Amino acid sequence: MTWEAVDVATAQPYQVLIGRGAPKLLPQFLEGVDRVAVFHPPTLAHWIPELIAGLDQQVFTIEVPDSEAAKTAEVLARCWEQLAEAGFTRSDAVVGFGGGTTTDLAGFVAATWLRGVRYIALPTTLLGMVDAAVGGKTGINLSAGKNLAGAFFEPFTVICDLGYLATLPEVDTRAGMAEVLKCGFIVDPQILHAFSEDPKSALQAGSDLQWELIRRAIAVKAQAVAGDLTERTSQDDRVGREILNYGHTLGHAIEAREHFSRRHGEAVAIGMVFAAELSARMGLIEAELVAEHRRVLSLCGLPISYPGGNWTALREAMNLDKKTRGSTLRFVVLTGLGRVRMLVDPPESELIDSYNALVEA
Repeated sequence: MTWEAVDVATAQPYQVLIGRGAPKLLPQFLEGVDRVAVFHPPTLAHWIPELIAGLDQQVFTIEVPDSEAAKTAEVLARCWEQLAEAGFTRSDAVVGFGGGTTTDLAGFVAATWLRGVRYIALPTTLLGMVDAAVGGKTGINLSAGKNLAGAFFEPFTVICDLGYLATLPEVDTRAGMAEVLKCGFIVDPQILHAFSEDPKSALQAGSDLQWELIRRAIAVKAQAVAGDLTERTSQDDRVGREILNYGHTLGHAIEAREHFSRRHGEAVAIGMVFAAELSARMGLIEAELVAEHRRVLSLCGLPISYPGGNWTALREAMNLDKKTRGSTLRFVVLTGLGRVRMLVDPPESELIDSYNALVEA
């Protein structure tokens, strides 16, 4: 079948390819490589033989834990040791095959092994395709917070095989769609319109509508990443790559507080409602846009509220957010549908009121 390409024009340009049939496509991106390490979770082990059947290289399969358990310093060190034992050099390559946690880890391994080897991301989840595998962010978690150790490292290519989405549990599809809908709120409102018109089709694996929504979300991310790979250009209403962190300040705090047991997209959905509430309370948007967040996210089956009594822990966790500069807390907020700005050190009272609005929802 025909693969659709989205160009990511960073310093080391690459393409995100969207289609079906990754095993036939993968070999062309490994020409000149001697050894290949394929990192994967145990749940995808049954797909490995088909994936590597067409490779002429010596292939090492490295199994890593499922979900956030993969993104630890202990797992990272074990991966380095396995590459050392296999004799990996700079002429070799790493493939991350799995969800966002697998590609985050595999990308960090590739970025740090001999200061960088070829890396190919092959995400198998909706969240991985539209978020984790695109943009060159790699890393692991620490007990203090999410993605606190990592590196910016562009992949050689990203292959999004929509066929893998057919076996994705419905709850994971809904969670992944949170990142798609985020792109609708910050840049491309057509995403929200298309989803609202037919949410059932949007959540159906491999549907034409889902393909279109994935392509639009990847295009939003590619545009943001191309202009600001390392998140350094945001100021006031000129927001660079940090635009993609809408909803993530509280979302990451929720994940840390719950020891990464909650799905990322679910936490981000709650975080987007919080950010919308904050935007409204600062006089930047109308109440109707806050209500639109609740409507669309509820239509997707995502959470829009959070239990009370947790503010102190969440507020402390937000101090470690990657947008924070020194002791200055910074939020991506909306000034309208598809328009954003950075909000620096909002009053604590407004933060608390925005959180309380989640509890009351």
